[in-house]
Amino acid sequence: MPTVPTVRGQADVSDLGQTLMHEHIFALSTEHKDNHGAGGWWDEEFRVADAIGKLKAVAAKGVRTIADPTVWGLGRYIPRIQRVAEQVPELNIIVATGLYFYDLPPHPYEHRGPGLLMDMPDPMVDDMVRDLTEGIADTGVKAAFIKCVVDKRGLTEGVERMCGAASQAHVRTGAPITVHTDAATRSGLQALDLFAKEGVDLRKVVVGHAGDSNDLDYLRRLADTGAILGMDRFGLDMYNPTEQRVATIAALCEQGYADRMVLSHDAACFMDYFAGEWDEGVPLVAPNWRYDHIHDDVLPALLARGVTQEQLDQMLVGTPARYFS
Repeated sequence: MPTVPTVRGQADVSDLGQTLMHEHIFALSTEHKDNHGAGGWWDEEFRVADAIGKLKAVAAKGVRTIADPTVWGLGRYIPRIQRVAEQVPELNIIVATGLYFYDLPPHPYEHRGPGLLMDMPDPMVDDMVRDLTEGIADTGVKAAFIKCVVDKRGLTEGVERMCGAASQAHVRTGAPITVHTDAATRSGLQALDLFAKEGVDLRKVVVGHAGDSNDLDYLRRLADTGAILGMDRFGLDMYNPTEQRVATIAALCEQGYADRMVLSHDAACFMDYFAGEWDEGVPLVAPNWRYDHIHDDVLPALLARGVTQEQLDQMLVGTPARYFS
């Protein structure tokens, strides 16, 4: 039986159950918090307790696993996630390695790598592989998948290097990839083309935020490579309203693509993108952007549009298990 590393240790893939494939717990800029946040909009104990409550609530809906693609650039800090996971034993939390930037790499990578000032094997690759095979820092927690980005700026020199490093880490370890993309510019096609050239098994790639698009031609082109469509921003109606997301998924299910989609919200217990306005402001502008929107609202809407329970199980259970196998 294949297993997958979680924050609390190895789990049988067959035990992952209903899985939300793209949810953050915390997205937090460490330098900002350490220099400006203490005593202001960040309260460590409150935020940990709040996360425990929110994750217990989504587990009560039937969710058994969340995949958290928070990496460097989004504020990954595993000791905090370990504290949360210890108090929510009914939920598996799977974490990622990788990088999140749109153009230039972080300073520790800027001058180190092939053909750079310090000409050496790319440390991006080695750092990802170490997270996957040995563990993240001294936490003992292993990453189970790789996160990278191709946003609206496309394959800038830094982004191409990042995605190439993610590809090499995948080839060396077999770990699957989730790539943030921009649906409006169809950057998912650029990402998959690069991955294919690097020898990535595209069946092990989730094209993140594909669900922001209702362009069936674009979505079919992605899925026909074998890649998985991340229909993962439910509740972010400013990108694509829920009703349209539901209609698009229903159309793709009718056309035989249920096994190449996964569902999620791209939500969080706290994101410092909105800092002190998170608790009061975000519910006003995005009231459905929460972990339970899919179970409360989206699944009934999909069933009403003719999506079968078997197809829902495929998107929530079968395809996530295949991805992590």
